[in-house]
Amino acid sequence: MSKVVLITGGSSGIGKSIGEFLTTKGYKVYGTSRNPDKYTNSKFQLIALDVSKPDTIAKAVAFVVERSGKIDVLINNAGAGITGPIEEIPDVEIKRNFETNFFGPINVIKAVLPHMRNQNTGMIVNVTSIAGYMGLPYRGIYSASKGALELVTEAFRMELKGFNIKMTNVAPGDFATNIAAGRFHAPVLQESPYKEPYGNTLKLMDAHVDEGKDPMLMAKAIHKIIETPNPKIHYKVGEFMQKFSIVLKRILPDKVYEKLLLNHYKL
Repeated sequence: MSKVVLITGGSSGIGKSIGEFLTTKGYKVYGTSRNPDKYTNSKFQLIALDVSKPDTIAKAVAFVVERSGKIDVLINNAGAGITGPIEEIPDVEIKRNFETNFFGPINVIKAVLPHMRNQNTGMIVNVTSIAGYMGLPYRGIYSASKGALELVTEAFRMELKGFNIKMTNVAPGDFATNIAAGRFHAPVLQESPYKEPYGNTLKLMDAHVDEGKDPMLMAKAIHKIIETPNPKIHYKVGEFMQKFSIVLKRILPDKVYEKLLLNHYKL
């Protein structure tokens, strides 16, 4: 019997690539979107779910269980970017980002856990970000929300140990997706003291995404992970230097590492 996979944020980018690849490998894939009717050409079924609305999470999970009788794998992929000087990002946008990148995935996990516990099996993959391993200038809120999910996963793994439910993080670097178009940008204000450094950093970040790797590489990595009986706690997928930056943060003195980031962003 095919394994049943639920992917949040499955209508575009990394989520879409994961869903299409897993479908070719014989998995029964359900993707989610806030507006699934907009995507009539999806190669796998899309269902309505907004990770910031718990009632839609409950309905989507119930739908999958009713249709397929189980959920073998949850891939928490839905996420949102956010940029700006922390001082100038409206509180409502900071909270909205955490609702999508942190509280949303937790609520989806809570919804699937009872079913996985009844099955006495399951795997949960949380898609985070290499940015979650470091506080990046003008991406501090994004780094914080993804870093928080990384840490929660570490705790969750130990709490779930007795139920045969596996959980892991997969942190991608920059991939060629539409995340830059969908992220919240605090405007570059003419009178802002951050005008020049933030404006330059924004251009650099968008260039990194435009030149990013093919999302299908992430899909293949996810497939390999969910076929692994005992997954690691953390995986990183992306350019060598992006992954190596995490190693450098671990071994270099804090101020030396900070200087590297300042030089990279020309700040």
